[in-house]
Amino acid sequence: MPATAGAGGKKPVTQIDIHQIRKILPHRYPFLLVDRVLDYEKHKTLRAVKNVTVNEPFFGGHFPARPVFPGVLILEAIAQASAILASRGLDREPDDSIIFLFAGIDKARFKRPVEPGDQLLIEVAQVHYKSRIWKYSGKASVEGDLAASAEILFTYREAPGA
Repeated sequence: MPATAGAGGKKPVTQIDIHQIRKILPHRYPFLLVDRVLDYEKHKTLRAVKNVTVNEPFFGGHFPARPVFPGVLILEAIAQASAILASRGLDREPDDSIIFLFAGIDKARFKRPVEPGDQLLIEVAQVHYKSRIWKYSGKASVEGDLAASAEILFTYREAPGA
């Protein structure tokens, strides 16, 4: 959980580092696609980054002559950022007892390629929550240029063995 600021009326700290992200999401390399949360407002919005590097395994085949970050992985990064924001609203310490699962994706659009060396800024906003189903709108951009956008539906379940 993010630490809150001390006396003096300072704004709460709302960054989440990779160690905290790994407590929230079960994903690991090469499918952990959120490197850091820059800030968030519980039940509302979250901004995160994914640093795209040429060393990632899918670039060997997508595409060897001109590597392009797969669009489906951009959508997965948006979904992971959404799950992190949802986890902050559960008012419990992150652990491996729950797992967030895709329930649907709508209005997915791709506007520009993402290449090695780019930093993907992922922004998500909660649209709706009811009966353990969340709907988020999300977008991913590089240096202010929209790369992709989508609406994400997901839920959570108790993890097997929890």
